[in-house]
Amino acid sequence: MQVEPVRTGPDLHAFIALPYRLHAADPNWVPPLRRDVRMLLDRAKNPFFEHGEAEYFLATRAGAVVGRIAAVVNTLHNEIHADKVGFFGFFECENDQAVADALFDAASAWLRPRGFDTMRGPASFSVNDECGLLVDGYDTPPTIMMPHNPPYYVPLVEHAGFRKAKDLLVYQGGDLTMRAYKPVHERLTRAVEIMKSRMGVTLRPIDMKRFHEEIELVKSLYNRSWEKNWGFVPMTDHEIDHLAEQFKPVIMPDLITFAEKDGVPVGFSLAIPDFNVVFRANRQGRLTPWLVVRLLWALKRETIRRARIPLLGVVPEFRGRGLDSVLYHAVWTKAAEHGIYWGEGGWSLEDNPAMNLGLSKMGFVVYKTLRMYDRPL
Repeated sequence: MQVEPVRTGPDLHAFIALPYRLHAADPNWVPPLRRDVRMLLDRAKNPFFEHGEAEYFLATRAGAVVGRIAAVVNTLHNEIHADKVGFFGFFECENDQAVADALFDAASAWLRPRGFDTMRGPASFSVNDECGLLVDGYDTPPTIMMPHNPPYYVPLVEHAGFRKAKDLLVYQGGDLTMRAYKPVHERLTRAVEIMKSRMGVTLRPIDMKRFHEEIELVKSLYNRSWEKNWGFVPMTDHEIDHLAEQFKPVIMPDLITFAEKDGVPVGFSLAIPDFNVVFRANRQGRLTPWLVVRLLWALKRETIRRARIPLLGVVPEFRGRGLDSVLYHAVWTKAAEHGIYWGEGGWSLEDNPAMNLGLSKMGFVVYKTLRMYDRPL
């Protein structure tokens, strides 16, 4: 067995291709589009590399690829948290402890001379991207931009000397079997209206005619809302602009809500239809004309019944006053108007009581757990 850094075009192709073979028999794994993965890994196109760096490794045995990993330096993380944490991500491996150990050792050997004392992951590339190892909830497919892995990854990681750093809770609410909107309990709706009145806040959807100005608001709100969270790394202007342009064609304006006090934004929520419903059957992850047609048809006909709430934030001075519940309620009711009767909220840090309470009050329950791991270097 050999573990070598990715240096050539064929190496990168093999790095991208591995999970399509490893998870081909898992009906719940949703293949990402290969072109999206290639762009994510591209040091010239991904804005992450303006403040970070990474090395990609392939493990081979007798000429066959049996594992992969990335060692990641996130300079913004270290500046904000004043620590010496390096990261690993893009971990994929056959069920072989020797292969996993060799991959983790290669990533450690690359990070250690750069002054890090801890390796954390998985994070591909940061907590703003796919992160966490699925440790509970393997029986349902992931929503868009969420990880999924086989159960045997957990012992591979833990037997390699990693220990839990933090759990990330993933919530679900609603019912996919519904064919009509089931209103939120009247008592909760009244409570939301009372909270809005007491805080003096109003809600509005994103204005797509002022898209770039609205994205500037999102930048400010995002970085203010999450700045004290464990592991938080602010997204740079370029990173947010890059993400916004990718999602602009498929945004449902009703599902992006701003909360304002006297015309000043104090919170926002973002929900996106779960396009994995369409991607799941595309087992080789290739962008074909047929896939584009299916996706456009699903958007036009509003046949996607699932959504994910990846972002919901409240500025510090409005926390603990129920604004998170107000925003969840707005997402829930607006999504239902588009025929979306099931939603995923999260992830949420296990020790974030305000966010977890807000989700619980809306009737959401934990159905998956992602785990971040640390290993001393």
